[in-house]
This record gives sequence, structure tokens and C-alpha cells, in this order.
Amino acid sequence: MTDHTHGTDVMNALVPLARELREHIPDVMKAFSGLASAVMAPGALDTKTKELMALTIAVSHRCDGCIASHARGAAKHGASEAEVAEAIGVAVLMTGGPATVYGPRALSAFKEYQSSSPTAT
Repeated sequence: MTDHTHGTDVMNALVPLARELREHIPDVMKAFSGLASAVMAPGALDTKTKELMALTIAVSHRCDGCIASHARGAAKHGASEAEVAEAIGVAVLMTGGPATVYGPRALSAFKEYQSSSPTAT
């Protein structure tokens, strides 16, 4: 079995690619970043809840980069392992089999970021 992580390894592979794309379409990437900031800001829902929602959507869409990003966000905003696991359960309900493959990836990424998060207990 290959030893790898589903958080930092994925993000480290994507960063240079995203940087290159940003050079070609800076306005689009800036607009997306602004949208993401506005959406994830606390409002009627707190940021932790929004990160959990985004993580389950990432699992459902089988997006490893999204999983890594929102696992990191969930850890940063104080989600517990139990909250992440329960949220992944909703993705399994709504998506079925693919979520049983990508859900464990999400939990692995979350645990990786949780262990390095200042809010980890």
C-alpha cells in the first residue's frame, strides 16, 4: 500500500498548476476567490457548517482538490472528527457508492489538517 496523504500532497500538486492558470485568467480566478470569500463568510450559517457542506459536496463530486481544501477549512474552523464523519454519512446517503470511496479520503485529509490545526484538541 502506498503511503500518501489526501490533504497536503493533493494541495502541493495543485498549487503550481493553479498558479499557472491564474497567470492566464487572472480576472476569472480573482472573481472566483472573491465569490468563495463571500460565500464562506459567517452569516446565518457559521463558517464551520459551510466548510462541512462544501466537504460533502466535494465528496459527492469526487474532487480531490476540493476535498483537501474543505477538509483543511473544516479543521481550521473547529470541526470535530465526529462532525466530519457524520457529514460524510450524508454524502454517502445522497451519492451512494462513490462517496464510500471519496468519503474516507475526506476523513483522512481532515485528520491530517486537524492534527496541525491550532484548534485541535
